[in-house]
Amino acid sequence: MSKTITMDDLLAGSDIQHLKAGDVVEGTVTSVRKHEVWVDLGAHGVGVVMRREIGHGQTLEVGASVTTSVVDPELEEGFALLSVKRAAKDRGWDELQRIFEAGEPIEITPYDANRGGLLVELEGIRGFLPVSQLAAGHYPRVSGADKDEILQKLNALTNQPIRVRILDVSRKDNKLIFSEKEAVKDDMQELFAKLKVGDTVNGVVTGVIDFGAFVNVQGIEGLIHISEISWERVENPRDYIKTGQEVEAKIIAIDKDRLSLSLKQMSEDPWLQEVKAFKKGETVEGKVTRITPFGAFVQLSPAVEALVHVSEMSNDDDSVNPEEVFKLNEKKQFKVIDIDTEARKIALSLKEAK
Repeated sequence: MSKTITMDDLLAGSDIQHLKAGDVVEGTVTSVRKHEVWVDLGAHGVGVVMRREIGHGQTLEVGASVTTSVVDPELEEGFALLSVKRAAKDRGWDELQRIFEAGEPIEITPYDANRGGLLVELEGIRGFLPVSQLAAGHYPRVSGADKDEILQKLNALTNQPIRVRILDVSRKDNKLIFSEKEAVKDDMQELFAKLKVGDTVNGVVTGVIDFGAFVNVQGIEGLIHISEISWERVENPRDYIKTGQEVEAKIIAIDKDRLSLSLKQMSEDPWLQEVKAFKKGETVEGKVTRITPFGAFVQLSPAVEALVHVSEMSNDDDSVNPEEVFKLNEKKQFKVIDIDTEARKIALSLKEAK
């Protein structure tokens, strides 16, 4: 007596694998409609992809091959619910892991920014490039860490290609972090090795702050301290340097990842020339520029400033108040009592000039 063969027996003995959620399957597009795309999965039957599950900017045409991920293997109607986005994401994580392990530099284009950094989408997966991982040329240098100004500078980097390395990738934690610093690290070390104190370099000012200016020197960050901007006394660096300005400066120190630069040392110290006009013991005229509790500073020439100590103001009283003796910008006669060229100091006396 022959045994009746059921459909289950036929399926059990065949190579057909039942679909399950998460499976990645290839198919051919059979129909493209307004809200869905229908896909022939061969032995697996038919599936449907809703429009929202197709990647941004991706178009599917009838006859095209498509890789999909199974969301639900069998809806009540008998077909599978599929996602193109999810399949791209699954493949994306594998590709990102490979790039991370290989340490390959890649190019990304941020699509948005927040105060913490830049938002990126790569291989269908969203990632982040933190501010702290931006290289010198892109790091937003602003005074007082003004958050709105930082955001403004970061917004300017959106839709611009940036070379990065993957700093951290974790499918489990849905984490993808990029670093521009890591991508330029090797180039920076090579460049650092060629530079030495005393070299002259060209750079572009990336930010002017209260204590100086930051300069991008071929990707290396340089700092011109306020004291190295000019031989004159600088109150506000912004009066001398502007963001975006090209400058030529001298390297005065090389730290681990930054150069200390000087603008003023690109020219001879005018003080050393102008001080030759003054002799110890002579009487000179000067303009009072600053008054302090211990004395007053006096301008003798454009580059030469001298000090009248409180003890050299009057013979009458040791507890003299400089603010009662001098007015700002007034001119008076003084006697030169000391010139120290090495320390760039001149001492004056008011009482001896009377």
